Order: sequence, then structure tokens, then C-alpha cells
Amino acid sequence: MLGIGKIRFFALLKYYRQGLETFSIAYQRKTFVRLSAEVESEIEKALLREKEIVENPDLPISGYNYSAIRDRLYKKGIDVSVTTIIDRAKKLDCHKPRRRRKIHDREVLTASIGALVQHDASHHLWSPLSEEKWTLIPSIDDYSRKILFADFFPA
Repeated sequence: MLGIGKIRFFALLKYYRQGLETFSIAYQRKTFVRLSAEVESEIEKALLREKEIVENPDLPISGYNYSAIRDRLYKKGIDVSVTTIIDRAKKLDCHKPRRRRKIHDREVLTASIGALVQHDASHHLWSPLSEEKWTLIPSIDDYSRKILFADFFPA
């Protein structure tokens, strides 16, 4: 009836019970409305750095990690939300919408753990700091879908 959620309702009820003289339903913002030019500049630098990594065809990175950007900015003393970073990323063309995933339709072919182990290989430049490509070879149990082994090899 009030058009507010349960959490907001009980927060207001708590304040109401604390004292009628000071009770108000006015929302008081506790954070700054605008970010400084220096903070905006740091966000932009971090996003453009991430864009370089994502757009590098030699790296197997296909999307942006906004939480990692937030963590790196926090280490520099800049505390911003992930939604703020995503908003700036969209403005700077550093955003890829999430792809819809296919419905998992893989059929387990074995009846017990260890009956069939699948091996795969991926040859990539796994780190932007690496100068050469490495091959990752994982071994996956068909029944449990757990990784039993994974290691990098030069070739």
C-alpha cells in the first residue's frame, strides 16, 4: 500500500519507534552526488587499460571485469561502485553486453566417477605480461565434470 519495500518499511518503523519528534520519511543521501575530475580520469584510465586487454586478439579474454577494476581503484584510495564503473564503461565504449548462454544439454555418458576422462588443449597467450603462447591441457571427469588435472606446457 505504501509503495516501498519490506527493508525500507522496517527501517522507517525503527526510526519512528526511536522518537516521534525527530521522525521524518525524507530520504537523506549519504554519499557524494558527483565524482571529482581526478576520480573520473582514474576510472577512464582503468577502463581504457582493460579495453586494450579485451581487444587484444592474442589473449583469451572476452569480457570486462568491472569488479577487478573497482578493486584496483580502491587500492589507489578511490571508492566507487561497480554500477558507476559500468555506467562510465558504456559511455567510453568499454562495455560488452552479457551473451546469453546456451542451455546446458550435455549428456553424461558414464555411470561412475573415473570411467571416462576427457582431455582438451587450448593454445593462447594466457597473460598480457607473457611473451609467448602456452598450451593449457586439462583433464575432466565425464561423470562429475570436475577438473582432475590442468597444467601449462610450452607446446
